[in-house]
Amino acid sequence: MAGMSVSTGLISGIDYSTMITQLMQVEANPQSLLKNQLTATKSDATAYRAVNTRFETLRSAAAALTADTAWTAVKASSSNASVAASAGATAVGGSVTFTVKQLATAHSEISDQAWTGTDQAFGAGTFTFTPKGGTATAIAIPTTNAGGATLADAVAAINASDKGLTAAAVRVKDGEYRLQVTAKATGEKASFVVGDDTAWKTAVTGQDAKLTLGELALEVSSDTNTFTGLMADTSITVSKTGETATVGVTKDPSSVTTKVKALVDAANNMLQAVTDYTDPENDAALLKGDSTLRSLANKVLDVFSGGVGGVSASSLGVKLTRDGKLEFDSAAFTAKMASDPAAVKDLLTRKTIVSPGADLISGNADDVTSPLGFAAKLEALAKGASDTTTGSLVLLAKSQDALATDLQTRIDNWDTRLALRKSSLTAQFTAMEKALGTMQNQASWLSSQIAGLPSWSKSSK
Repeated sequence: MAGMSVSTGLISGIDYSTMITQLMQVEANPQSLLKNQLTATKSDATAYRAVNTRFETLRSAAAALTADTAWTAVKASSSNASVAASAGATAVGGSVTFTVKQLATAHSEISDQAWTGTDQAFGAGTFTFTPKGGTATAIAIPTTNAGGATLADAVAAINASDKGLTAAAVRVKDGEYRLQVTAKATGEKASFVVGDDTAWKTAVTGQDAKLTLGELALEVSSDTNTFTGLMADTSITVSKTGETATVGVTKDPSSVTTKVKALVDAANNMLQAVTDYTDPENDAALLKGDSTLRSLANKVLDVFSGGVGGVSASSLGVKLTRDGKLEFDSAAFTAKMASDPAAVKDLLTRKTIVSPGADLISGNADDVTSPLGFAAKLEALAKGASDTTTGSLVLLAKSQDALATDLQTRIDNWDTRLALRKSSLTAQFTAMEKALGTMQNQASWLSSQIAGLPSWSKSSK
């Protein structure tokens, strides 16, 4: 019976396979508990990171308000629908009036030569052109056609090159195709000639966009229909000639309102996330009753309920509701911003100097400060939770990661231990079955021996 596979014992009739499976299930109970713990640990780490994402959003929203650029925001407007304008962070107030003299166009050339079809021979293995102010440039035309490059090959080669051109085989009429080549960029600088310029005609002359300023007729040019240097950090795009427009750049208090709303929304999203993950009445809450999260949520609410210098957040249109959420009245904030923008900025961004920096001079960028304003406090609080190195939520998530790594190692060790245990049980039952076989053989031999003995109990006649 050497090398037998234990399944159902031929001698004993015992179902060893089922018995070993059941025994191994009992043996694996500690590993199963570790696997359950690993799943829960990974879920906790994911939950901490989900809440941390909300805190990082809160920090970002608060930082957008404490930045100096938030209070110098401007917006651009245009008096004409055919002229679009936008202002950047460094744009300054002012206005300019102009008339669109011409729009920028892309230079285009079309061949005198005609082909009866795009599969006809192009007539050369290269396409040569000369950019304005440049030198002749050749584009090779690869082909698989035995008779040489075709018109279709030329179009494909020009479009695949990096020479700033596009090409098309234009069907003029039945049986007549011409090659049109156009600059990808607009403006005079992107114009070009093809070959010696005798076998091609200009379809469109490349030109710059031009504006005339007011009644002075001062001319301003751009190689595209967008002018970026006319006013500081302001982009103006024109789309129709002959139109007159006034573009103005003014302060944009509505941008601050938008940022405050974003801050309130971020705070509400964070508070809801903490509730969802820690609610003791919710069996699905992964971090049920977590004190760290509840404490952070309470601190955020305290920022709004505490006020700044005796002035409450309600003066900015931000109110706490009975269910622990925040409401934002944009109209009230806009009115406050219009009446006293300096006070609004102070309530949101105020900081106090704790000590001067390395230069020992107060009022410089290296000063050590403590936040007092609503946005400043929230920024500091959220950074303390979400900082990638020292943030409390980040550290909690990392600690769960470390625990998960340890649990996985212990689970892997159990795999080895259980494999050895199964091998040991299999060997034991195999040995037992062999022993039973030996005993059965011995019993059979003994029975045969007894059966062969003379019967002394028989009487002879």
